[in-house]
Amino acid sequence: MTRIYLDNAATTPVDGRVLEQMLPYFSERFGNADSVHSFGREAAAAVDNARRKLAGVLGVRQSEVFFTSCGTESNNWAIKGVADEICANSVKKRIITSVIEHDSVLSSCKTVGMKGADTVYLPVGADGTVSPEALKNAINGETALVSVMAVNNETGVVQPVRELAEIAHGCGALFHTDAVQAACTQDLKALAAVSDIMSLSAHKCGGPKGAGVLYVRKGVRIGDLMDGGEQERGRRGGTVNVPAVIGCACAFELAAKERESVSAKLSRLCDIFLSRIASADGITVNGGGRAPGIVNIRAEGVTDDSLLHLLDLAGVACSAGAACSSGSSEPSHVLLAMGLTEERARGSVRVSFGRNNTEEEAEEAARRFVEAVGLARERKNK
Repeated sequence: MTRIYLDNAATTPVDGRVLEQMLPYFSERFGNADSVHSFGREAAAAVDNARRKLAGVLGVRQSEVFFTSCGTESNNWAIKGVADEICANSVKKRIITSVIEHDSVLSSCKTVGMKGADTVYLPVGADGTVSPEALKNAINGETALVSVMAVNNETGVVQPVRELAEIAHGCGALFHTDAVQAACTQDLKALAAVSDIMSLSAHKCGGPKGAGVLYVRKGVRIGDLMDGGEQERGRRGGTVNVPAVIGCACAFELAAKERESVSAKLSRLCDIFLSRIASADGITVNGGGRAPGIVNIRAEGVTDDSLLHLLDLAGVACSAGAACSSGSSEPSHVLLAMGLTEERARGSVRVSFGRNNTEEEAEEAARRFVEAVGLARERKNK
């Protein structure tokens, strides 16, 4: 039986072209980028070149690009950095986010809230989008930051980032977007252009794990992340992971160049899959206005753990939601926020295609999905 990987929203395989760029920095050009000898200078030059590439992808200054270890770290730095620098030293105490954010944003907001920040959580509609009107009702002159993700990692719903950023800026607040799930299908230059701070993660678009980015617009006040050396201009101490940085820049450069063709392919694969599973009764797509490649599907009369188990036995890998929360027994906070009952939220799974998937895999995965749903219902009704 051929296994089919449909959990690309959790992570993607490293692109061969990315790996090729990384390999020399493990064994041949292995110098510490902070060393002054030739090995170190070679590594430092490679890091500088990677930063230049990323700045080009985002349409920003090199000095505005900071390397991190992952999207979670970038989100923590964004939220806590603003709270430490602005909320703690001015009348601007309010931080606004949405109820459907990644746990790294929600947990960071909870932490700064316990330290005195006024945290406000925006609701979403049944389609999974944050309403600009909701932000207008919540924002005030004491708002330091608005943080709303670009693409939801569980449903694929695209958020109205431009409109939300305009509202934030109109009230003198900073705007941060978690663009981790946006890299393969959205215009990162356009997102950076309207954001003051933006988080990215390489492993969502063919790059290595352990490599993230935080874009911080020049002039934005944000606290340092980690004490130590002078790495990342003294803002984030610690030895630079040179191979990861090289792979990170290469992955985002490829994602930007191939975004349109990859997006078209992902849309086609999703369409094939959805058209084939439509033959099963009680199948519903959660959310609207999705980015290509991600679809959250509700199957009436089943539970997500039962369905995922049967799919895994059938060689199809997908998930119930965010990989970071996969060990939780709680239903998806995103789906509950969209108005689903606990029962329906527990009967939903996320299917996410990647650039390496084929039309044949989409067809076969759909066939196995329909069979798994039928078997799950039979077992539940026994």
